[in-house]
Amino acid sequence: MSVILKAENISKTYESKEHGQTLHVLSNINLEIHKGESIAIVGASGSGKSTLLHILGGLDTPTTGTILFNGTKISSLNKDELATFRNRNMGFVFQFHHLLPEFSAIENVFMPGLIAKTPFNELKDKAAELLNQFGLGGRLNHRPSELSGGEQQRVAVARALINDPEIILADEPTGNLDENSTGNLLNILFPLVESRNLTLVLVTHDMQIASTCTKTYKLERGSLVN
Repeated sequence: MSVILKAENISKTYESKEHGQTLHVLSNINLEIHKGESIAIVGASGSGKSTLLHILGGLDTPTTGTILFNGTKISSLNKDELATFRNRNMGFVFQFHHLLPEFSAIENVFMPGLIAKTPFNELKDKAAELLNQFGLGGRLNHRPSELSGGEQQRVAVARALINDPEIILADEPTGNLDENSTGNLLNILFPLVESRNLTLVLVTHDMQIASTCTKTYKLERGSLVN
């Protein structure tokens, strides 16, 4: 399998002006993720899992090191180029779904497609099909406030898939869900990722979820352990 995402010597530090100290969050992280893999990153709260995921997805910049996506050096892109690159190649799912409250489920899902300038009729049909796959065919025109937490998160995952990304980056996507809603989401997400030959990078504190992935890595004291 080809390498889709590669982290080379990634470190992340923060300077504490108040205490005059340097906080080392990530230290010399090296990671190769192959196309079609599902990768879980686990670790204690505050271990840097989300920071690493955000760096892998170009949402944050490392202090040192390089991120390559299909050979493209992400850090070489300017702000606008990076936004376009993420929109076309990556899908993001967060613990807090970040749906736009004034828009319906289907409008939230097709929003990234509008940014990508996909023809509207094609986009609307595609968004409806995705929501149907997530068991939300009867909720297309409901706003987030009219949906349960589990339903909102399924809308967020459908939104992440709308532009046919090569990779899904998910940061504690089940962190706010009950056991039943978690099961419903994962029973749809993993088969969908497999059928589309997508790559999944998942940050989670749940070892049972992590065990479903192809590989599991643990962050300990800023270092990544396989």
